[in-house]
Amino acid sequence: MYFLRKYKERMIVIFIAIILLIVIGQTSKERVTITGIERFTGNLLSPLTNGVTFAREKATGFFSSIEDVFDAKSENELLRDEIKKLESENLDLINIIGKTDYLRNELELSKSTELNLIKGQVIGKEPGNWFDRFVIDIGTDDGIVKGATVIQGVEVEQNLYQEGIIGKVVDVGDNWSKVTSLIDELSSVSFKVIRTQDGGVLSGSVDSVLEGYLFDFEADVIVGDKLYTSGLGGVYKKDVYIGEVTEISTSQEELTKTIVIKPAVDFKKLYNVFVIVN
Repeated sequence: MYFLRKYKERMIVIFIAIILLIVIGQTSKERVTITGIERFTGNLLSPLTNGVTFAREKATGFFSSIEDVFDAKSENELLRDEIKKLESENLDLINIIGKTDYLRNELELSKSTELNLIKGQVIGKEPGNWFDRFVIDIGTDDGIVKGATVIQGVEVEQNLYQEGIIGKVVDVGDNWSKVTSLIDELSSVSFKVIRTQDGGVLSGSVDSVLEGYLFDFEADVIVGDKLYTSGLGGVYKKDVYIGEVTEISTSQEELTKTIVIKPAVDFKKLYNVFVIVN
């Protein structure tokens, strides 16, 4: 009895250890069946495990979806920026293509002219479809004076580029000038027919048509004749191309011969101009 009392705790520990070793040995063997406790525990925990797995998968899918949304948003922003860039480049190309003839004429004129020219950009115009009165971005600071002739490069014949008259400077500031073109109803210019040297006067009109008359009723003029400034009166520079004759009419009673002109310059499209100085 003394022995049991003395070593009771140790014997209990040894007994428990022996039971655990037996249980470990039994459970480590391959078994065809499981115990009732194991079955009960498995049935109890299986739905919980499935629920946890389902919740984990849903959570993973949810956060993956959020990540996909942010990725898609970022990609869309990049695509929108790229589209804006392409649209801007496309607009620039269309703008250049639309000005191809104009830019070529300007370049060729700069190569061939002997006049002293200053280039200006159109920055404003009066209401309407035509550039009968407009403003350019050069003025007295650039050497521009009131009354100076304003021109543009034009192709008179194939591969022949000359100065085409637009109008004249009527008002000038430090860094701007106002121009009145030939088609303005208050404008007029003396001309000569380059083929025959017959002269006359052209004027603008309210509907922006350029028409005029010849001094000599019997002057030899035909459709297609080219007109240049005569320089009479000193209003415009001499020998600047005006345009060609498209219509001719005569009046025996009034002894007049009138003509309608197709201007060399397109007065619906003006971007840059040249001003003749000195």
